[in-house]
Amino acid sequence: MPCHRAALISLPVSPRWWLLLIVALVSGAAGTVGRAHAAEALAGSRRILVCGSRTAIVEITPDRPEGVVEWSWPAASREGWVLPDGNVLLALSKGGDTAKGAAVEIKTGVDGAADEIVWRYDGTQDEVNSIQKTSEGTYVLTEAGPNPRLLEIAADGTVKVEFPLACQKQNAHMQTRMARKQADGTYLVPHLLDFAIIRYDADGKELARIDTHVPGAPTINSWPFTAITLADGGILAGLTNGNRVVEYGQDGRPRWEITAADVDAAINDACGIQRLPGGNTMIASYAIGKDGVRLVEVSPEKRVVWKWQADVPAVHHFHVVAVDGVAVPWPPRR
Repeated sequence: MPCHRAALISLPVSPRWWLLLIVALVSGAAGTVGRAHAAEALAGSRRILVCGSRTAIVEITPDRPEGVVEWSWPAASREGWVLPDGNVLLALSKGGDTAKGAAVEIKTGVDGAADEIVWRYDGTQDEVNSIQKTSEGTYVLTEAGPNPRLLEIAADGTVKVEFPLACQKQNAHMQTRMARKQADGTYLVPHLLDFAIIRYDADGKELARIDTHVPGAPTINSWPFTAITLADGGILAGLTNGNRVVEYGQDGRPRWEITAADVDAAINDACGIQRLPGGNTMIASYAIGKDGVRLVEVSPEKRVVWKWQADVPAVHHFHVVAVDGVAVPWPPRR
């Protein structure tokens, strides 16, 4: 599959997208992602790989708040990473030539060269919902379906680790999301409809579990989408339909949270999240926050310090690659 640089990517999600594309091409602004609410733009730039119904590395600046595409891939994605060597790692959504989802590592072309897939895994069940490349060069992914499982695969395709996931099987799409191998060799996996973040060992044994129900409010759908280990051992979780992000201590109890009510409804379906080096948290509003917020960055004091409001498709997950021109250190907490 070829890349499409400096252009709108993925298939339009509505007739309005065709109009936007035509306007962009006529005006010579084909690198523009969409029409922004410029009055709402906050100072500072962000370089971000956005994943969802469109997949692109976007530079968002005060003078181009709508965002300019640096690189794109013509397929929908569940999540992705810009690796230290510049390659892009993606979990691809099911559809087209990835009927059961897939994971790919792409060597991006330079000086006019085409992009090249240098590693690929094709799903065998319903979906491939997460991907991670470890420091050892292996790939960790999850498959949803009748037999939900986690796999760790070597670059040559050898399966190093495989175990079943302890989640419900009635709804494959809502089984799991952003699984991550940890520095100690365990695996941290969020399970949506189970309201659980589970830590497994390499044999699939459950070592610990965080219950993500909102205390005193069992009807809130605080389904865990993202589970990020922090420097002190705490866990930061995006709780999707619950419209909140919660930080849990090592005891599994909430110690900080931010909800839609704290940011004037800018959070709406908190899917992908990332903890930035300075302590701020970037949050994707997959169902689109108030006034068209796609991404919102908040401080530990729950103050909105940056947001992206552009007429573009929703963001499922993302990787903030740079803040104000400074690269985010590897590995990112996402």
